[in-house]
Amino acid sequence: MTETIDLADVARRALPLVDLTNLNDDCTAEDITALCKRAVTAHGTVAAVCIYPQFVAQAVRELKGTGVRVATVVNFPAGGTETLDVVAETKKAVEDGADDIDLVMPYRAFMDGRKGFAEEQIIQVKAAIPAPAILKVILETGEIRDPLLIHMASQIAIGAGADFIKTSTGKVEVNATLEAAEIMLTAIEEARRDHQKNVGFKPAGGIRTVEEAGAYLALADRILGHNWVSAQTFRFGASGLLNALIGALDGTNASAGEGY
Repeated sequence: MTETIDLADVARRALPLVDLTNLNDDCTAEDITALCKRAVTAHGTVAAVCIYPQFVAQAVRELKGTGVRVATVVNFPAGGTETLDVVAETKKAVEDGADDIDLVMPYRAFMDGRKGFAEEQIIQVKAAIPAPAILKVILETGEIRDPLLIHMASQIAIGAGADFIKTSTGKVEVNATLEAAEIMLTAIEEARRDHQKNVGFKPAGGIRTVEEAGAYLALADRILGHNWVSAQTFRFGASGLLNALIGALDGTNASAGEGY
């Protein structure tokens, strides 16, 4: 009984933090309509939907008045697009109404020692996003792997203007892990302590159960304090997770199912 109450508490806390995601290669307009409907639940709304750029205008129309944000991805998923093209992609998404831009940092260039190139791309993309739209920078930690490099990538993204740093695209073998999350949350705490800069965190890819969500929330609480987590500072990038959260809140313990 105690476990059920705990799971419901975690689910209640996590549901408004979800960036409900469909980044499937075969995604259709009908899928976006279904996603937007899922974003508004009997237990409240998710934070955002996260979709490909070509669907932004549709999602903006379908979510009007709900308070659900529209997030999209650029330089996705490989992080290898030239900066001018990424900036153009970003500007088009913002014109279509995107609230959040999730940019894949040029992580392979970064790993090859081209840290300045990665930093400059983030700076230029940030400059193309007028407030109140925000920039989340995807580090692709499962590919970077090295803890010191993950910490450095976090620092570079934060210094270049990221409003959030995000673990993963969900498109590689290793996506969100608690180990990478701890490194990134520590970098966020360092930025807050040393520069009075508040940056958010988004674990993404492979988080499908209430227990897994609870582990990330507990980690954020430990590093940044119990009052830090909100939709302005913390998001889950997921699709299957929502079913598990609703199941916990309904008392049905529905499985997460498949998804990003």
